[in-house]
Amino acid sequence: MHSILKQAVTQATEPASAGKPSMTSSIDQTAPEQGDSQTDLQLVRKVRNGDRSAFDLLVLKYQSRVASIISRYVFDSHEVMDLTQETFVKAFRAIDRFRGDSAFYTWLYRIAVNTAKNYLEARSRRPQSSADSADAENYDDGQRLRDIASPEKLLQRDQLQRALNKAIDALPEELRSAFLLREYDGLSYEDIARILECPIGTVRSRIFRARDAVDRYLGPLLNHSASN
Repeated sequence: MHSILKQAVTQATEPASAGKPSMTSSIDQTAPEQGDSQTDLQLVRKVRNGDRSAFDLLVLKYQSRVASIISRYVFDSHEVMDLTQETFVKAFRAIDRFRGDSAFYTWLYRIAVNTAKNYLEARSRRPQSSADSADAENYDDGQRLRDIASPEKLLQRDQLQRALNKAIDALPEELRSAFLLREYDGLSYEDIARILECPIGTVRSRIFRARDAVDRYLGPLLNHSASN
């Protein structure tokens, strides 16, 4: 991550009395480990053999992550839940077409992204902001209530968070998608390429351009904060 972007995310999300957190507030949104992928394959095999309870386990495991991905495109919480359910319905119906060439979560995320995009295209709507200041509060797991930073520090952080959200929202959709999957969900370039169905080189280029745009947007604000 570029230094300016890293600084912005740290200042916007780090509580004053805690250690440095990850990009997201919940470990539930990070990419699964390799051992999880092996377990996923076992569950997929059970689903194919008619064990619907195995699919229920996959839903429980990934529903929050899928909702998080969709919420980057669609803001309304009811629509997010509907599209999350639609994603799993599509995944269940297509489970026999899952070849195992990639991890199950990568395949599932691709369905989620396409479901969100198709929903917006059907309504001729541009993908919405990744989050606004109110939305961010819902995702920080009550961290703000535990934060003992000064009012000035909280105000500065809120301003930076809003600026970061605006910078991300201003990105073209193809740059924003790659950027969020990398920086917020922690997916590999290979996984992002599979999800967005484009070459790895294209993913790297999009993420580089997105980081550069966010850096340039936030640079003046961070320089001003540092001088105060």
